[in-house]
Amino acid sequence: MKDRRLVIVIVDDHELFARGLALLLSTNAGDRFEVGGLTTHVEEAPALVESCGADLAIVDLAMPPLGGTAAIRQIKRRFPGTRVLALSGSDDLDLAEQALRAGADGYLTKSADPEVLVAPLLTVAAGFRVLEGELLDLLLTATRKPPEALLEGLGSQDLRLWTFLARGLETNDIANRMLVSERTAKRMVASLLNKIGAANRVEAAGLAGTYGLLDSTSKFAEDAT
Repeated sequence: MKDRRLVIVIVDDHELFARGLALLLSTNAGDRFEVGGLTTHVEEAPALVESCGADLAIVDLAMPPLGGTAAIRQIKRRFPGTRVLALSGSDDLDLAEQALRAGADGYLTKSADPEVLVAPLLTVAAGFRVLEGELLDLLLTATRKPPEALLEGLGSQDLRLWTFLARGLETNDIANRMLVSERTAKRMVASLLNKIGAANRVEAAGLAGTYGLLDSTSKFAEDAT
């Protein structure tokens, strides 16, 4: 960590909030941070970062008309070394994902106590990611669910068959469990592979792991014993 104070800029369309946050950081952590400036306009964010050589940028995501993700993207494109902590007034999962994909190094909701921002900012400055625990759980759960478009094309038997493939069951075992002939089981497996876009059984098993189909909490998991 640098001995000098870290320079922070605040990008938020609510000027009172931005000024309050700047005052709080200056008062509570003036020995660690220097507020280099603030802006209420997305398009001014990169210039503000450049003007004071900001180490950190706190960006509100709900900024009309372009949105805070545009500011994050612009900052990261021009100043990749500047760390960005995104703030949002909601717990919108899609918005959080957009911010992270745009390059944000951390994401917190505005419901988080502003007085505990010092630790997350120092963590982000050190090169680590910061996410609220509840949001991280939601993101992990979302990434481990099969896409809705995929599920729409699969029936309960398809999902049951997929779990059997993921567990490495042979065709005769699958036939016995599905109460069909081995020939029919082979056709079912081929049909399933086509539906899920897998080239073979190994790839199908990999997809099942990615989507958490075998997790004990998954509604698709089925006892194979």
